[in-house]
Amino acid sequence: MSDLVVRAEGLRKRFGKTQALDGVDLAMRRGTVLGVLGPNGAGKTTAVRVLATLLRPDEGYAEVAGIDVLKQPARVRRRIGLTGQYASVDEDLTGTQNLVLIGQLLDLTTRDAKKRAAELLEWFDLAEAANRRAKTYSGGMRRRLDLAASLVGHPEVIFLDEPTTGLDPAKREDMWGVVRTQVTQGASVLLTTQYLEEADALADEIVVIDHGRVIAHDSPDGLKRRVGGLTLHVRPADPARVPDVMRILDAVAAPGTAASADTAAGARPGAVSVPVAEDTALDHAVPALRRAGVELVDLGLHLPSLDEVFHALTEGTPHSKESELV
Repeated sequence: MSDLVVRAEGLRKRFGKTQALDGVDLAMRRGTVLGVLGPNGAGKTTAVRVLATLLRPDEGYAEVAGIDVLKQPARVRRRIGLTGQYASVDEDLTGTQNLVLIGQLLDLTTRDAKKRAAELLEWFDLAEAANRRAKTYSGGMRRRLDLAASLVGHPEVIFLDEPTTGLDPAKREDMWGVVRTQVTQGASVLLTTQYLEEADALADEIVVIDHGRVIAHDSPDGLKRRVGGLTLHVRPADPARVPDVMRILDAVAAPGTAASADTAAGARPGAVSVPVAEDTALDHAVPALRRAGVELVDLGLHLPSLDEVFHALTEGTPHSKESELV
């Protein structure tokens, strides 16, 4: 059995004058979460639609769970779950009826479909609304019902296209728990998201797409190291000791760099930061600060945030506003 559960090579797709995909290669390892990031119109949703057999590419090859998406789309659909950007539940059916119907379409017995529906409604905090028509649900409730619908058949591969859009922070974190649980139970998840902290929290690997092309593919930490490397942040209890801190940190600075006032978002006055080549810099800085009698109120070794990585990779490139669904 291949370690890759999703593989795509040279995917191209054009809509009129818009080149949505321009030679996209993707690979997702079994039992992992692959985060797909990119500006609006970058091609994320188009790639998901191709992999989920909803679109045929103009060129290229793709397989999901070892099955060619072009030659055997029906087989692929039985192995996947898909949640699009917008909730697509039947508003005239109740929450239970929506999920039972999907279960029956997936050849579950009525009894098993009802059992699975009850389980998912409880899981997504919709049990109290199970017998209400979906048209009475709030936007967030419909979104959660849509997410539940994608999991009815215990899919091997789950495509989540911006799944937490419209959810409040607490429900978003609940959804993160659902994703983690699915992976521990053996599923593989491809996740597109506009929330970079979401990708950082969930993804084992991240693909960045821009203008229909993959411009980066690495682990979250790998991307951060490629863009900015490590930074050591120190804030002494006594602001008067800042010059001493800067002198000590200069000794562990990466080649060609020096300590400076910490300007990172949220940094408090009197903090100092320095780029370092390795995390062993901490082993040298801490004893030196202690010998100098510098009391600290903050000390940390940080990689750039995923937000900084994203902006560094896509900075300066104009993006189409023709469609946010590309």
